[in-house]
Amino acid sequence: MSGECPCVALAGNPNVGKSTLFNALTGLRQHTGNWAGKTVATARGQYHWRGMDYQMVDLPGTYSLAAHSQEEAVARDFIESGQADAVVVVCDATCLERSLILALQVLELTGQVVVCVNLMDEADRLGLHVDLDVLTKRLGVPVVGVSAGRQEGLDELRQAVAGLVGTDAKPTPAIDPVQRVGLAERYAAQVVRGETADRLRRQRQLDRLLTAKSTGIPLMILLLGAIVWLTVAGANVPSALLTAGFAKLGEVLEGWLSSAPVWLSSLLLDGVYQVTAWVVAVMLPPMAIFFPLFTLMEDLGYLPRVAFVLDHAFQKARTCGKQALTMCMSLGCNACGVTGCRIIDSPRERLIAILTSSLVPCNGKFPTLIALITLFFVGGRSGLAASLEGAALLLGVLVLGVAGTLACSRLLSATVLKGMPSSFALELPPFRKPRVGQVLIRSVLDRTLFVLGRAAAVAVPAGAVIWLMANVTVGGTSLLGWCTGFLDPFARLFGMDGVILMAFILGWPANEIVLPVMLMAYLATGSLVEFDDLTALGQLLTQHGWTWLTAACTMLFSLFHWPCSTTCWTIYKEAGGIKWVLLSIAIPTALGLGLCFCLTTAARLVGLA
Repeated sequence: MSGECPCVALAGNPNVGKSTLFNALTGLRQHTGNWAGKTVATARGQYHWRGMDYQMVDLPGTYSLAAHSQEEAVARDFIESGQADAVVVVCDATCLERSLILALQVLELTGQVVVCVNLMDEADRLGLHVDLDVLTKRLGVPVVGVSAGRQEGLDELRQAVAGLVGTDAKPTPAIDPVQRVGLAERYAAQVVRGETADRLRRQRQLDRLLTAKSTGIPLMILLLGAIVWLTVAGANVPSALLTAGFAKLGEVLEGWLSSAPVWLSSLLLDGVYQVTAWVVAVMLPPMAIFFPLFTLMEDLGYLPRVAFVLDHAFQKARTCGKQALTMCMSLGCNACGVTGCRIIDSPRERLIAILTSSLVPCNGKFPTLIALITLFFVGGRSGLAASLEGAALLLGVLVLGVAGTLACSRLLSATVLKGMPSSFALELPPFRKPRVGQVLIRSVLDRTLFVLGRAAAVAVPAGAVIWLMANVTVGGTSLLGWCTGFLDPFARLFGMDGVILMAFILGWPANEIVLPVMLMAYLATGSLVEFDDLTALGQLLTQHGWTWLTAACTMLFSLFHWPCSTTCWTIYKEAGGIKWVLLSIAIPTALGLGLCFCLTTAARLVGLA
């Protein structure tokens, strides 16, 4: 990477604005990917300064280079390799002492270092002043102050990097880790001045409210309920618009295929196109709402508080408290939750988090859950009381998913993945004003479109399979009819029927199509059916023998069953073996069938079914 295009490595702790600085320097001239042999994502980009292009590599955020995790090993190995012509160590001006520990570690590996003190604007708001000149003398390398969010100080940083490239600065002698901490503390005390008593007092008061046992969990549940409600309610209109748009596009495609054989036209339109369009129309709006909201909470600094509140419960399950964060990510998409497990250092605990990632409902399960709650437990009523009742029931389903995650995590840690929970340092960063523009870009490009692309790629062949099963007949009965009839006696043991169980099997590409496949099978239409009127849907289900028990078991199995194809593929890539994929399928399926059997048996014994 060196030579004509100098390479600049960007290192720093989490929550110091490193990604903001990277985006500000490189703009859209960047791409992401994994390190060779590592499941650690990295971003790379370029920027231009005074006639020369610079290659910038964003190293994983880490608190140390002691190589206790993959992120730390990647950052250390890259710096040691000498591939970087300069290393920019990003520090937090509001918490300089902690950042300087990493800077001193980097200086022991290379002298080609520029220390970038970011968040100078926040330091000003807190009444802090950082003496950059004194820090430059103490460290012996260039120190530049920037406010990446406001794009202030970037030219000075580019100039400092340009002045360092090509020089032969030597690393500093290695020192004892304890002395290193003391040195960072001493330097910070010498260069930082100011009073922050009032702001720190408000910060501590808010932290006590959000992390106390009596208020932390209720507030977390209320906030989660608000995010879920906004996601579901806000997705209705754009989903309807997308559905209408895809319908018009389908008419255009139908005209183009008018000269094709009828079976081919039906396969492509009623099968491949309709299933793919359904997945996109149902998945895109809620993900485009949930992921920005989730990222806003992350940017605000609230998610570490969630991990702090749930840490005790996960420690009881002998797993890592960081699993609380990956579990929250799974609410938007289980595949994203699996990818997020990279933040867990211990391989054993990372596997536990991966294997239990599908035990909380993703946004693809919400339409089915909400429809069944509305029809069979709220009674189709409208108004504020009914809305609150439905929201409370949906929140109860989410809490059940969390309980299932903790229970299965404890079981795994006591059996196939034995071990004691590892310790980890959890930082509660200061609350910051979210960067809305950056949040939208990160959540839409890095999460929403990434997951949607995977789901759509799987939906194309799945659409063909569903169409074939619904339209190929044997003895006057479709393959779908034969399969549902075969599964029916087995499904009745668990409070469902063959159509419901087959819909879940065919819905493996995406949970969003489970309910439409049910309707297709009940109506024998040969293609997916849309349901715009919940009353009509309720009547159809009742006509086919649905009761409250059927709805309850279907909801339970929707909550706990095998992960979708996108999640399975992600588990295969992250866990590194088909055996872990099979185990991730077996765990929720066994839990779901077991709960359904217990509920059905109990209801029949007491005469409620």
